[in-house]
Amino acid sequence: MRDRDESGRPRNARPRDAYGRPLPHGATGIPTMPDDLDMPPDEALAEAQRLLDADRPFHAHEVLEAVWKAAPEQERELWRGLAQVAVGITHLRRGNARGGEALLSRAADRIAPYQDTPPHGIDVRGIVQRARTLAEEPQNGPIALRLTSP
Repeated sequence: MRDRDESGRPRNARPRDAYGRPLPHGATGIPTMPDDLDMPPDEALAEAQRLLDADRPFHAHEVLEAVWKAAPEQERELWRGLAQVAVGITHLRRGNARGGEALLSRAADRIAPYQDTPPHGIDVRGIVQRARTLAEEPQNGPIALRLTSP
């Protein structure tokens, strides 16, 4: 029987590794972000950056996805694209270069329209450039990415 929350929505209670892959029940995993995560954009960017720097792109994706779901309409595609960048990096770290390339390319296209007026100090130009480079030349090791301008 699948684990469900109070409203009956399915949850995945299985533990996960650092790249978000499900582990067998009873295994020790890396804690994921709470389903009801609610952070303002600046805090979310700092937390996502900390997770990316710690080579935990799956968890950074969860933080960015929470902001995407709560973002005002005019920023929603930006946050969706940022979450996709983190998922693309997750795929690269899992050895799935093809999936990583597809997500990173899609993410770059999604966030590119925000380059002229990036909100919250987000380095949209830098992220677009890095995502396109990674899509063309995937890396196997830890991947450096800065979310905000220095």
